[in-house]
Amino acid sequence: MSQRTLHSLFKPKSVAIIGASNGKKRAGNVVMRNLLSGGFSGPIMPVTPKYEAVLGVLAYPNIESLPLKPDLAIICTAAARVPAIVERLAQFGCKVAIINASGMAMQSDDESNNLLALTRQYAKRYGMRLLGPNSLGMILPNLGLNASLAHTSALPGKIAFVSQSAAICTTVLDWANNKGIGFSSFISLGDATDIDFDELLDFLGRDSRTTAILLYVDSINEKRHFLSAARAAARNKPILVIKSGRSLEGTTAAKLHTGGVGGNDAVYEAAFRRAGMLRVNDLIELFAAVETLAHSSALEGERLAIMTNGGGPAVLALDQLMLSGGKAAQLDQACIDALNALLPSTWSGQNPVDIGGDADAERYTQCLNILMNADIADAILVLHSPSALGDSVEIAERIATLIASHPNRNRINVLTNWSGEDSAYAGRRCFNRAGIPTYRTSEGAVGAFMHMVEYRRNQKLLQEVPQSIPDNIPTDAELARQLLGQALAKHKKLLETHEATAIMSAYGLNTIETHFATSAQQAVELADQIGYPVALKVQSPDIHHKSDVHGVILNLTTRNELMQAAEAIIGRVHSLNPDAIIEGMIVQKMALTAGAQEIRVAVINDAVFGPAILLGEGGSEWQPSTDAVVALPPLNMTLARYMVIQALKTHKLKDRHLPLGLDMNALCVMLTQISHLIIDCPEIAGLDLNPVLCAGKQITLLDVNIQLQEGVIDNSNRLAICPYPKELEQRARLKNGLEIMLRPILPEDEPKHLAFDNSLSDEDRYKRYFGVRSKMTHEEMAVLTQIDYAREMAFIATTKGPDGEDITLGAVRASIDPDNTEAEFAMAVRSDHQGIGLGKLLLEKLIAYYKANDTQVLTGFTMFENRNMASLAKSLGFTVTFDMEERLIKMDMQLKPSE
Repeated sequence: MSQRTLHSLFKPKSVAIIGASNGKKRAGNVVMRNLLSGGFSGPIMPVTPKYEAVLGVLAYPNIESLPLKPDLAIICTAAARVPAIVERLAQFGCKVAIINASGMAMQSDDESNNLLALTRQYAKRYGMRLLGPNSLGMILPNLGLNASLAHTSALPGKIAFVSQSAAICTTVLDWANNKGIGFSSFISLGDATDIDFDELLDFLGRDSRTTAILLYVDSINEKRHFLSAARAAARNKPILVIKSGRSLEGTTAAKLHTGGVGGNDAVYEAAFRRAGMLRVNDLIELFAAVETLAHSSALEGERLAIMTNGGGPAVLALDQLMLSGGKAAQLDQACIDALNALLPSTWSGQNPVDIGGDADAERYTQCLNILMNADIADAILVLHSPSALGDSVEIAERIATLIASHPNRNRINVLTNWSGEDSAYAGRRCFNRAGIPTYRTSEGAVGAFMHMVEYRRNQKLLQEVPQSIPDNIPTDAELARQLLGQALAKHKKLLETHEATAIMSAYGLNTIETHFATSAQQAVELADQIGYPVALKVQSPDIHHKSDVHGVILNLTTRNELMQAAEAIIGRVHSLNPDAIIEGMIVQKMALTAGAQEIRVAVINDAVFGPAILLGEGGSEWQPSTDAVVALPPLNMTLARYMVIQALKTHKLKDRHLPLGLDMNALCVMLTQISHLIIDCPEIAGLDLNPVLCAGKQITLLDVNIQLQEGVIDNSNRLAICPYPKELEQRARLKNGLEIMLRPILPEDEPKHLAFDNSLSDEDRYKRYFGVRSKMTHEEMAVLTQIDYAREMAFIATTKGPDGEDITLGAVRASIDPDNTEAEFAMAVRSDHQGIGLGKLLLEKLIAYYKANDTQVLTGFTMFENRNMASLAKSLGFTVTFDMEERLIKMDMQLKPSE
């Protein structure tokens, strides 16, 4: 992947159309017409042996006859011709091609070579990039480039749209043009055989012309690349995604549409949420969100005031706001007094502000001015219902004028809803022209506002400092993997409670005392040992849910009851399933359930995103999309807490307020430890804990079911999100004998990292930040500590203080460009710990990491005053150069030969 080659896609200076045509219904004609009408200033070069000119533009008979190498080629031919065309284009020096043809993955040439595979092979050989196949093309309004098969062009704007569906592209384009909404980029991915969401997100996330990104997704190919790029882009600008395949049938259809892998929709939802993206469920919701993004400023808070000339729509809006978890603005006394002077005495004196059915333009603007002047709201929704007593167009025009000139227009977002059709259309057009968000319904307006709120909340969540797991909770990956290895050596595919107890215990997870009995007599002997009451459960590889065959009997209090229960269970199983193999019975100590609550936790292995953790109510039958909330590992305490809150909020988990019910901290510890278990043990294909007994701080796993997988497991890309690389931890000793730990930074390190940054002397801060700067804010420190290990690395050196707490002594970090070509580093060491070898150890560790990562170049800059840093770099093999004009020292190290 290379962002540099995408430069030719987003900023082409010349375009060739392969298969250009004068036939009006040919793709090569549509593309030519769009290119010529768009106002593109570079050469447009049709290639076809059939015509001397296409639409009046001189044509070239073949690629080799082109007068210059095109930056961008659009291939408008049949699928069978595409591989040879791509090979010739690549040999000629073209950098990027858009392929319109469809069905290439299903077709082969005369030598049985798959057309798509052959095309990719030729492109890769020469370093050429491909958009498509099955792509509608792309539109870059700021360049006047319409390199697409679309029926119309796009207006210039600041929203980027990327879609796997051509039909969705044209629908969104048609709607946006009607609304006067423009785009910075409009891209049809098609089958995304080469250029995919991740690279486009990386580019658009850095694009100064783009303030928001919209995605239409059928399926994701590269989970880790996608999530890394999305997380990086979502830190700077909102990303909205609409995903098809919410139903099983829809997932199948989406898979057939793009040829991608069909994943679980609930896991997709969790992935989008984890990356900080906002998901919308349909095109109506997407259009409303686009309206808001196109015309709104970032929210400073969540308070919404509603102003209306009719009570009903305002109540509907307020209902929608509160049911969506929003916050209604509260009017202060000064605001109420000002409104009292204007409004009838019958008005309610609260939000929503009903200004009366007879409200004219003057009353509308006066009341809106009062609300915008008052510090009571972060956004205002202005509603208007058709009325014979007020001209809706005049009201809209006066409101637009007021907003444009108001000093608080950038601090307070104003949204509008002009209800109705014929009478409201002109008013909505007025708002469109003025760049003010407007909606057909009050509920739609509130829904769009809540997308802004959700984005703001997501950003705050991503900046939260996680609580650490208590020190007394064990995490013994070595023991767990040893036990799993022993089970696999015996060719076991399934471990139940009595076999999984030691594995769970290695992560501080408590199970109920459980034993396996091969006979009724042995079951009695075991029950005598552990004490009554007990539960008895059938053990059979042929029975997945014991309750389905009445294979569980609880609260057995005597030996006789136990013997009778054993005979009854065996009899029932044989009558219901004569072929079932009964291996024995499970004898389990009865848990004290009074005042406690049962829940269910599971881990599934999703086809797209890999392991995913599920949380919901207990029960034998559940569906992840309807009965559980889903989260992707790795989890920390903050992410686990968010998962529990989501489960409660969506009623997937019910807090029954029992005397010994749900304890938030205990639940979060359990979920985080399960995440650690799944990360550390790739042998686990699936996990089902059902039920889990929550009795306040005591959580007990009553039934455990671990599914194992044999064979060689590729652990490098198993998880969708790169986990903390514990293997990079290293102990060392400094010249003065001080023992330190060198390790990657963690989100939990934020408070100590802030203390470290504050400990630097003024001189060291000046050298580190290339000038005088104030103390770090929480938001800045969150960016430094909550890193994505897939695309950046920061190592810190810590030691134990007198109180036993870790103290950060130094840090070195580097970020890689998306091509993994160059990593730029920066380093700082506590002022009172310099000169004892700490900087050398940190920089050596960073060099070793990026060498192992196959990065080509490690580079850094420091000020002229920091000669010690330059000397250290030179001693480790960096090439040191001096920029006299900028007064900077540049340090470069070639880690591997350039390709």
